[in-house]
Amino acid sequence: MTETTRVPAAILTAVPAVLAAATIWARYGTDGTTLRGLDVAVAVAAVAGTSLLLWRPVPVAVLLTALAAVSPAGTPAATVAVLLVACRRPFPVAAAVSLGGVAAHAVQGGWRPPGGLTYGWWLALLVAAYGALLGWGALARARRALICSLRERARRAEAEQGRRVAEARAAERTRMAREMHDVLAHRLSLLATYAGALEYRPDAPPEQLAHAAGVIRTGVHQALDELREVITVLRDDGADPDVPGPTLADLGRLVAESRQAGTQVDVYDETTDAASLPAGTSRAAYRVVQEALTNARKHAAGAPVTVRITGTPGDRLQITVTNRLPAGVPAGPDTPGSGTGLVGLTERVRLAGGELDHAAVDGEFRLRARLAWPT
Repeated sequence: MTETTRVPAAILTAVPAVLAAATIWARYGTDGTTLRGLDVAVAVAAVAGTSLLLWRPVPVAVLLTALAAVSPAGTPAATVAVLLVACRRPFPVAAAVSLGGVAAHAVQGGWRPPGGLTYGWWLALLVAAYGALLGWGALARARRALICSLRERARRAEAEQGRRVAEARAAERTRMAREMHDVLAHRLSLLATYAGALEYRPDAPPEQLAHAAGVIRTGVHQALDELREVITVLRDDGADPDVPGPTLADLGRLVAESRQAGTQVDVYDETTDAASLPAGTSRAAYRVVQEALTNARKHAAGAPVTVRITGTPGDRLQITVTNRLPAGVPAGPDTPGSGTGLVGLTERVRLAGGELDHAAVDGEFRLRARLAWPT
């Protein structure tokens, strides 16, 4: 038996015992020897029964109520039992036990009338007392249920908060991975192009070799700077993820880098008032073109690339990038180990309120993005 169980059991036993003894003492001069012996026997049985209330409240309460019909010495234990049942059992059960207690005491008052009160007042006081016990116990039970409910809600809220934190961390990791891919994939593909030229043309003039080596060195520094910028921004919890990074205004530099790497890029910009594009939309549009040029260098090296940008404010910004595919080479997402960038790009465009599709048709790979352009 635990300490928390032992203390209430001691109280439940001591209180009825004291009250039963006081009742017997108060009636000592009015009852005969036979009734006095009956009161003592009922008091002993009632006190013994109260120790079982914590384990079997309803059956023990019924037994104590029956003892109260025999002797006033059973009244303290019976009232304590009614209160405990009201605290631990549903209201209908507690109400039935309370009615049984009123009936038992009505029988007791009929054959052992209380002194100083008429039978009618005796019954009225009984009903009021048992009603108070029933209400008190029901209130205590409702309060305990409310506390348990609040604790459960707090536990669920804590678990929900933990889940949200985990989801936020996963989303942050995904965003960081997407940013790193966008930054590094384009830059490293350029470096791979120049490194390949150095590998396959070791007999090139010294000035061309020096130029290629300089481009590689500059590209490495630029990749490190861009990577450092991305990590710095993503570590800042208060940073706006749409603020840093290039936009369509930097498209000329991106195209120039691709042309220097040997890719023929034709750009047709048919937009009006491109400066009014929201920063997030412009950033997503830049990443679409960047990813398309990177995939073209990886999967269709040497093939010309056409970039067409159309749209007006209040309508949609549409970006279409096409390039010819070498014979026998599958389209980007079908190539082993590829397609990850397009998956991340699709999610980026979706978060920007647009949609992206890509397909290989008649030997040509086409990537098309449509982004919202609010006025």
